[in-house]
Amino acid sequence: MTETSELDDSFHVFDTTLRDGAQREGINLTVADKLAIARHLDEFGVGFIEGGWPGANPRDTEFFARARQEIDFQHAKLVAFGATRRAGAKASEDPQVKALLDAGADVITLVAKSHDRHVELALRTTLDENLAMVSDTVSFLKGQGRRVFVDCEHFFDGYRANPEYAKAVVRAAAEAGADVVVLCDTNGGMLPAQIQAVVSTVLADTGARLGIHTQDDTGCAVANTLAAVDAGATHVQCTANGYGERVGNANLFPVVAALELKYGKKVLPEGRLREMTRISHAIAEVVNLTPSTHQPYVGVSAFAHKAGLHASAIKVDPDLYQHIDPELVGNTMRMLVSDMAGRASVELKGKELGIDLGGDRELVGRVVDRVKERELKGYTYEAADASFELLLRAEVEGRPLKYFDVESWRAIVEDRPDGSHANEATVKLWAKGERIVATAEGNGPVNALDRSLRVALEKIYPQLAKLDLVDYKVRILEGVHGTQSTTRVLISTTDGSGEWSTVGVAENVIAASWQALEDAYTYGLLRAGVTPAE
Repeated sequence: MTETSELDDSFHVFDTTLRDGAQREGINLTVADKLAIARHLDEFGVGFIEGGWPGANPRDTEFFARARQEIDFQHAKLVAFGATRRAGAKASEDPQVKALLDAGADVITLVAKSHDRHVELALRTTLDENLAMVSDTVSFLKGQGRRVFVDCEHFFDGYRANPEYAKAVVRAAAEAGADVVVLCDTNGGMLPAQIQAVVSTVLADTGARLGIHTQDDTGCAVANTLAAVDAGATHVQCTANGYGERVGNANLFPVVAALELKYGKKVLPEGRLREMTRISHAIAEVVNLTPSTHQPYVGVSAFAHKAGLHASAIKVDPDLYQHIDPELVGNTMRMLVSDMAGRASVELKGKELGIDLGGDRELVGRVVDRVKERELKGYTYEAADASFELLLRAEVEGRPLKYFDVESWRAIVEDRPDGSHANEATVKLWAKGERIVATAEGNGPVNALDRSLRVALEKIYPQLAKLDLVDYKVRILEGVHGTQSTTRVLISTTDGSGEWSTVGVAENVIAASWQALEDAYTYGLLRAGVTPAE
């Protein structure tokens, strides 16, 4: 028996990332991508996964064929999406309806027009024929043993223009046997109070089981979804990370978190909510988009605290400045150290890093002063945790953490007459009593420096072979002489099991990059458990 048995059918979480979410600009899912996302969503525990429109394109048709063979769904039911039959045809003879059956999904979602102008101008048919199209298609698919949901497209705009007709479409679907009739804010223009009022009225007037599907064009998709739930909707349609056309759809993760943690509704199998942050980031990786750092609940900044006043309160009780325990959604609290930091921020950050400051007020005061002094020069430690940890350890131990001493470095950029370029760097350093000189070429002077430093150190510290530079950011800070302005460089590095960021600031980009590289390699050796040089 799977964990699905823990949940009843009284409330549905319906994910449409693989169809609606895939309409986001910049997302282009392969069949393999769709299969990977479906596995993640099933692991998260959503009740329904809308896989696409079989028959409309070869990719979606292939997805359904492969999903049946390759995925053993533990929690979710796969849903095929399509439209009601054509005007003047029979559902039993419509090729598009047949393709929905051929997909083999137990659940089918039909999109139906509920705005009278769309019926007449887009479908080019009569209002009565549109009702017949809804009724005939739902009845036919129910007769084939399928569960049917009906998405009433442009419902709220249609309701505003002709409420009686919009409700007639809901009744036609429900009376034909639709399990849920979903009211769609297709243009995303509604506000929560409007949604709640309309859903309440339609529920009272039709008696149908209602769902909600919202777009985020007013920035209210999550709020609109919850307003519909307040009004009696028992089926929510969302997409992972809010992906979708234009500005996106209702975001699955804050909707589910609100339902579980704020409404007390059990909409996921036991223990799945704690996987939410991981699932959100995993799906972002599949679609090749950087996870939003400020996304509610799952963003890396969702429980990050910067102000010194907040830190003082959090030191007493984390709940004073957090609306939930971040562990409930698989996230963690983070303390950001900046020029706004106070003693409490540094003490909590030290605790987070596993460094015991022992209540030493003088030490903590020195660290606070050092951070403020450095940030005044352009350093930023809230975005460079690794550099802050090295600074903190230097103050605690009374000396910088050293694995090597640099004698000198230089980078040469050669612009040749034929238009080609050459970048070469030389590093001279001491490590474990040995003087090392290393030269390397690279794709640009910073890359050449990175390679020369690696060449110099890898023989002595083979652990560095695992390190990869994964991100590099340059920002020109305010200055008075244009090209002489101060430059800040942030570098992100990984060893395959974790990632860290370091910062460098100097009057030129090469020198700033070198500082960040030095910190990156030093921190990588610290993570690897290497003993510092004497």
